[in-house]
Amino acid sequence: MHIELTGPAHAGVRTLVLSAGLGGLGSFWRPQMAALSRDYQVAVYDQRGTGRSADTLPEGYSIKDMAAELAQALAEKGVERYEVIGHALGGAIGMQMALDFPDRVQGLVIVNGWLRLDAHTRRCFDVRQTLLLRAGVESFVQAQPLFLYPADWLSENQTRIEAEDALHVAHFQGRDNLLRRLHALMACDFTMQAQSVTPPVLLICSQDDLLVPWTCSQKLEQALPHASVVKMPWGGHAMSVTASDEFNLLLLNWLQERPIHDVNA
Repeated sequence: MHIELTGPAHAGVRTLVLSAGLGGLGSFWRPQMAALSRDYQVAVYDQRGTGRSADTLPEGYSIKDMAAELAQALAEKGVERYEVIGHALGGAIGMQMALDFPDRVQGLVIVNGWLRLDAHTRRCFDVRQTLLLRAGVESFVQAQPLFLYPADWLSENQTRIEAEDALHVAHFQGRDNLLRRLHALMACDFTMQAQSVTPPVLLICSQDDLLVPWTCSQKLEQALPHASVVKMPWGGHAMSVTASDEFNLLLLNWLQERPIHDVNA
């Protein structure tokens, strides 16, 4: 698995692991890198089967598999304690890591996440899956920004979106890989396990998220024992991109204000 470590690496520095959503690419976090890597060691990675971590994913691939792979890859880099910042699917990976590797995860930030998949979100993913299967990769990629970004931001950034579309088509992760990752995402349900997620959790959601209603973060806050939620008024599902300054400030404030979770307590 391709992992990059940036920022200070001296003894005592905290490590932040950034985990992207369904796209799986570490480059999703580019708007956060400068802000985070000043004071923290930051690990970004391309999830298995995507980008520079090319592979053929097995049938039955799961969130538990994604969490185990990431924990192993971090350990191989000598990273044993960390805080996970995950967007959507990446947030589910972070929760699974907190459950399966409680001695390693010191904190969680879950961006536009969920306890279990909302009916509206499931409908959106069903539509996207149908596009991929019936209309092909280009149609799937062209529809993707509609679920990620606010309409006004899309109107002002068409040149950028067209360039990104071409790049995503050229480096598409493959239909079977995407479907297996999507099915893993749709199958995960933390309803019975949420109370066992012991680290402190920050939930960041966006009021205008088309894909994942902000109320999903509310339900997640109620289920987790040590969680707080912050709602941004604008930015869409990918508000870490569209409203990165506000997002980064919220993230840094939480990281700086909270104590480190003692994983041995």
